[in-house]
Amino acid sequence: MEPTLFRDLAYVFAAALAGGLLARLARQPLIIGYVLAGVLVGPFTPGPTLADVHTLELMAEIGVILLMYSIGIEFSLRELAKIKWVALLGGPLGLLLTIALTAATGKLLGWGLRQSLAIGATICVASTMVLSRLLMDRGELGSLHGQLMIGITLVEDLAVVVLTVLLPALGPSAGPRLAAVALDLGKALLILLPVTFLALRWVPGLMARVARLRHPELYVLVVLALGFSTAAFTQALGLSLALGAFLAGMIVSGSEVAHETSQRLQPLRDAFVALFFVTVGALIDPRALFAAPGLLAAMLGLIVAGKGLVWTGVVRLFGYPLRSAALVGIGLTQIGEFSFVLVQVARREGLVGAEVYNATLAVSLLSILLNAALARWAPVWLRLRPGAPG
Repeated sequence: MEPTLFRDLAYVFAAALAGGLLARLARQPLIIGYVLAGVLVGPFTPGPTLADVHTLELMAEIGVILLMYSIGIEFSLRELAKIKWVALLGGPLGLLLTIALTAATGKLLGWGLRQSLAIGATICVASTMVLSRLLMDRGELGSLHGQLMIGITLVEDLAVVVLTVLLPALGPSAGPRLAAVALDLGKALLILLPVTFLALRWVPGLMARVARLRHPELYVLVVLALGFSTAAFTQALGLSLALGAFLAGMIVSGSEVAHETSQRLQPLRDAFVALFFVTVGALIDPRALFAAPGLLAAMLGLIVAGKGLVWTGVVRLFGYPLRSAALVGIGLTQIGEFSFVLVQVARREGLVGAEVYNATLAVSLLSILLNAALARWAPVWLRLRPGAPG
C-alpha cells in the first residue's frame, strides 16, 4: 500500500502544479486548476489514476484543519465591528432566506422537504478562500464590498459548524437526534468557556515567549500542536475537527504574534489545501454533468441567481449603496469547501442520494468558474451602466 500511496501523492502534487500553472496562465483562481486537475487523475477519466482516493480524503482533512485554523487566526471582532449589523444580523438572515428559497423551489420541482432543506444548507455557504483570492487578485480586499463579503463569509464559516450539528436532526430518526443535537451544542458551550480563558490568560503569552526564542522549527511545532490538539479534542467530544481548528485559531488571534503565525502556516496550509481540492476533483464524475441535468441546472440557478438576489437584497436592506450590494451578491454566488463537508453529512444521514452528492461536486466547479467571470466583469458593467449608484 505504501508505494501506491506515494505514487498517488506524486500524482496529486504533479496534477496540482500543472493545474495551478494553467489556471495562473488563464488568470483564473488556482482552485479551479486544482479541481480540474483532480478530475483528470480521478477514477472516472482515462490516464493516470489515483488508486486510493479514500486515504487521500483522510489526508486532505489536514487541509481543512489548517484552513480553518488560518481563518480563526484572521478572524477579528474589530473588523466585524465596522460592518457588524450586516454581518451578524444580515449573515444569518441571508442563510435562512437561501434555505427557504431552496425549499420553495424544491416543492415546485417535487423534491422532498428534507432533501430541499439539506440542499439549501449545502449551497447557502460560499467559499471564503475562493472569495479572498479573487478579492486579493483584484486589489479589492479593503474595499467596502470586499469588507462586507469577508464579514459575511466569516459568519458563514461559523454557521457551517452549526449546520453540521443540525443537519442530522433532519434524518429519518429525527426525534432521538434532537436530544443529541442539544447535547452537542451544550458541549460546544462548555468548550467555549475554557477556550476564552486560554485566549485571555495563557496562550498569547506562551506564543510570545516561544517567538522570542527565535527558533522557527520549535515555533511551528507549538503552532501545529495547539491546532491539531484542539481539533482532536473537539472530535473526541463528538464535534467537528473544523470547529476545534477554528477555536485554536481564535486563541492564537489574541496573541501579538498572530500575523507571524499565519505567515508560517501559509506554505503548509497551501500545500494541503491543494491536496484537498485535487482530491475533491478526483471525486467528481464528469458524467454527473449529464446524468441529472435538471437537478444540476436547478442547483446552479439557486446558487447564481437565487443567492445573488438574496444577498443583494440583504445588504441593500441595511442601507448600503445598490452598487456595493450588487457586488456582494455577485461575489457570494459560489460554493466551495464547506459545501462538500455539508453534503457529505447530508448523504451520510440519508437526506440526499448519490445524485445530489455528485451534482453538488459538479456544480461547485461550475459556480466557481461562473463566479470568477462575473466578479471580473460586474464592476466594469456597474461602472458603465447609466445612472449606476456608487
